[in-house]
Amino acid sequence: MPYLVSSQPPRRPDRVRFSETIPAVLRLADGNRASGRLKVLSITGGLLSLSHPMRQGTVGKLMFLTPAGSVLGSAEMLTPLSWELQPFKFVALRDDDEYRLQKTIKSSLEQARRDNREAVRDAGRIEKLRAW
Repeated sequence: MPYLVSSQPPRRPDRVRFSETIPAVLRLADGNRASGRLKVLSITGGLLSLSHPMRQGTVGKLMFLTPAGSVLGSAEMLTPLSWELQPFKFVALRDDDEYRLQKTIKSSLEQARRDNREAVRDAGRIEKLRAW
């Protein structure tokens, strides 16, 4: 059977940066836990701000609260970017948690678009009223 090769590279999932603090907790299999803040989020993973980096490949249960509700999923820690910033990828996510995650990302992107349109409108108004 012939396979069609797409000329388009795969599209990167939408990412959301949070202006407000979203606390997150990573619970490890050995009972330890690490608290941090969620900085960036996508359907495939995100970026955490932690007090110290976790070893690459560490897997644990990541929990955080979004405007759409709490999300709990298994996450694998990736190579730290700095002493406090570490990316992660979701390795397991239940359907209801994935739904809340998608809903949060969608509403955050829509809000960012509205804010951007408003900022452009405001800049146009200011330019019209500016005394030259």
